[in-house]
Amino acid sequence: MRFRILGPTQVVLADGREVPVGGPRLRVLLALLLLDAGRVVSAERLIDGLYGEHPPRGAANALQSQVSRLRQALPAEHDPVEFHQAGYRLAVNPDDVDAYRFERLAEAGRRALADGDSPRAATVLREALELWRGPALVDVVGAAGASAQAARLDELRLTAIEDRVEADLALGGHAALVAELRALVVAHPLRERSRGQLMRALAASGRPAEALAEFEDARHTLAEQLGVDPSAELAAVHLAVLRGDEHPAGRGPAEPALPSQLTTFVGRQEELKRVGELLGERRLVTVTGPGGAGKTRLAIEAAGRLDGEVRFVELAGLADGSDVPQAVLSALGLRDAGLRATAEPNRQTTDRLVEALAERRLLLVLDNCEHVIADAARLAARLLSACPALRVLATSREPLGLPGEALCPLTGLTLPPLGVSAMDADDYAAVRLFAQRAADVAPDFTVTPANVETVLRICRGLDGLPLAIELAAARLRALSVAEVAARLDDRFRLLSTGSRATSPRHRTLRAVVEWSWDLLDDAERRLARRLTVFAGGATLEAAGRVSGLSSAEFVDALTGLVDKSFVEMAGDRYRMLETVRVFCAERLAEAGEADRLRRAHTAYFLEFAWTASDHLRRAEQLHWLRRLDAERDNLHAALRRATAAGDASDAAGLVAALSFYWWLRGMRGEGARLAAEVLDLLGTEAPPGLREEFALCVYNASLAGSGHLPSVGTQWSVIRSLDRPPRQPFLLYLSGISTGPPAGGAEHVDELMAELRLLVGADVWINALGAMGSGSALMWSGQWDRARAALTTGLDGFRSTGDRWGTMITHGALGELAAWQGDPETAGAHMDQAMDLVAALGSAVDQADMLRTRGEIRLRVGNLAAAYDDFAGALLLAQRSGAPEFVASARLGLAQVARLRGDLAEARRLCEEALAGGLTGWYVGETARAEIILALEEITEAEKAGARPSADGA
Repeated sequence: MRFRILGPTQVVLADGREVPVGGPRLRVLLALLLLDAGRVVSAERLIDGLYGEHPPRGAANALQSQVSRLRQALPAEHDPVEFHQAGYRLAVNPDDVDAYRFERLAEAGRRALADGDSPRAATVLREALELWRGPALVDVVGAAGASAQAARLDELRLTAIEDRVEADLALGGHAALVAELRALVVAHPLRERSRGQLMRALAASGRPAEALAEFEDARHTLAEQLGVDPSAELAAVHLAVLRGDEHPAGRGPAEPALPSQLTTFVGRQEELKRVGELLGERRLVTVTGPGGAGKTRLAIEAAGRLDGEVRFVELAGLADGSDVPQAVLSALGLRDAGLRATAEPNRQTTDRLVEALAERRLLLVLDNCEHVIADAARLAARLLSACPALRVLATSREPLGLPGEALCPLTGLTLPPLGVSAMDADDYAAVRLFAQRAADVAPDFTVTPANVETVLRICRGLDGLPLAIELAAARLRALSVAEVAARLDDRFRLLSTGSRATSPRHRTLRAVVEWSWDLLDDAERRLARRLTVFAGGATLEAAGRVSGLSSAEFVDALTGLVDKSFVEMAGDRYRMLETVRVFCAERLAEAGEADRLRRAHTAYFLEFAWTASDHLRRAEQLHWLRRLDAERDNLHAALRRATAAGDASDAAGLVAALSFYWWLRGMRGEGARLAAEVLDLLGTEAPPGLREEFALCVYNASLAGSGHLPSVGTQWSVIRSLDRPPRQPFLLYLSGISTGPPAGGAEHVDELMAELRLLVGADVWINALGAMGSGSALMWSGQWDRARAALTTGLDGFRSTGDRWGTMITHGALGELAAWQGDPETAGAHMDQAMDLVAALGSAVDQADMLRTRGEIRLRVGNLAAAYDDFAGALLLAQRSGAPEFVASARLGLAQVARLRGDLAEARRLCEEALAGGLTGWYVGETARAEIILALEEITEAEKAGARPSADGA
């Protein structure tokens, strides 16, 4: 059966016949169930939808009656309405519901459009839009929650129409689209994308005057109804029409991957055009030039004008070139590994990137490469050679030095010749930039005949460098333009006579920063130099605590630094331009404050890390994950600095505090490297008072297959060595997956937990973890009833703390147990909840892991088709995420499906590919390797049996 809710609610059989559903209330009930096809809908939600805020007495019985009538209305051979303890479920494939099918097709079309495949995008999007027969959920108007769903679907429909129009425009169908776009604009006058598409269609059809009239109508409508001007995108179409471009370019689906800009882009039109042309011809383009020349801004503008996927990687905050691959991994939204991932000795993050980008059409923007030039060049060379659809746009003060590299050098902005008038001066980018930025701080400022020579003197004295000009213009908040020019004369007198061995542009930029420093008062200077201890910016609280200034002095000084462009404010964070930060860091060293500020920074972030770690086991887990993400650079900088300074207690404490965060974010590789560096400081045995921290350093280091590491013994010895409850309870899980469970099975786990409970008392999270461990051991030993009881106890404990991670892995274990006991329905329910939790945690790698687990469950109950789909989905996600461990496990699952289907050659091939990743290192990895080898033995036996002659010699 097919179900339709994009219009009147309908049920259609395979032969096209419509099944009469019944009256309005039955159609509402069916539509509410279809909105959550395949999932249990609570009785309370259904009652709210059917009867509103004032349900009749006995509403539960009335609902049962309506469900019974719906079952009778639907064909008996299907009977998809299922009763569950919590409510009702419509057991249908979501793809048989037009709304779900529409969303899937619309997303596929959107991806095709982003990839530049306009013919496929147009075809798929038309198929999606043909599913609509009227307003969405028309039979459910007024039902609780239905209006929001209908509005969401209507918005998706409009976006799909715009995407389809975009594809048609790319295919040259301009004239045929004008009438449709006019109707769309009339119906939705505030949608600027549709308006821009209409303007482009008109202009390309030889009707530019009508296109310009549309822009004026849009401007009037936006101003009258919203009080705003047209967006930058619509203004760009307008400008293209004014210039007479034959086919004004449009943009496909937006990719939120580039930093948003708060100011207008001035000048650089020729360079912008050159970068665009080079990216169409070459796969590596590097924008070069001195600091402050505007390389980053040009790269952002150029990338933003291209169709397709773009990812921006900021390298300025990296202290070590070895972190470049990890920075790219983070920018791609990928994790270093997953929850159950195994480690591989000598496997680099670069290998994960290669696997994730092997077939991905992507522009990678590597910004500020100069201080990590060798590592950035090596990574770019590796990725470009292995990933044929990848392009790289780099910014650096020097070329990467790779074969095939195309350069776009930047110098200063264009400067007017001598004697130019005030009217003509604004035609030159350097003057236009100064005038715009000056007007930002002094709204009455304009270039006039009276001040034009002074403005030109400033711009020429700064060699037209954008950063220098912006810093100079910002001073007009406190100085006149003549006073600014006079100070520049004093500072830059050496520019024309200095040594040719030193870059004059570098000296110019440094002089501007030094001059700006001189304009600060004493408190502003103290704060400016102390803020340089932060990596990746700071929150207001962190900056205030670490700086050591009084509250009033701190607020006044920070306000002054923001006003004077020494510090930028982005959201709730404050950061310095890198050139300014480097200059101020020199002042910090000169003041003799560097070590004191380092210690204050480390102390703050050690306290923050421990506070966050406690919250990660509670309901506020997601909020604190985001806070830790924002402070990752500071946390790792504090750890590296403490290690380099020999502060063993602080360094080991940070490793301990961050262990659970690293695991939840899949940062096993980076955490292992940091932990190994701390181990070099600690030595081969735990220093006094650091036994727990030492063990966590060893376990974290072991996860990346590091070389010989100090031994901390078994879980028994670790727990017995503690004289207090572990400050980092994740130690207990990490020790188990690193060294394996106790050799005696479930009984030894119970004994271990009994000892642990004496130590930790009523700690709910630790006891939940122990119950989960006991249940897993009992399950593997065949004691299913006891296993279920223990796992249920663990699940209740994790739920009560609010920890989604613990709840997820326990649901996975309960799902496996139910499958082993022949209860696929319960197994599926557990896995559905696990998948929901994975989505909340936001990890594609963990989604691959849960799909693999569900595939194993379905394999066990003999549902080969569904198991194949899960393993195939896990393989795709794992490959895209650069997670080779899950690639191997997904291939093992596919091999088992092939073996059971009798395709032994395919099964052997998949197993051998699964082994090729080198699954060695820690306990879980060795277990996975053993499973693959066992599968190969089963395949060999099956091959022998197939080759053996039958008893009658046939």
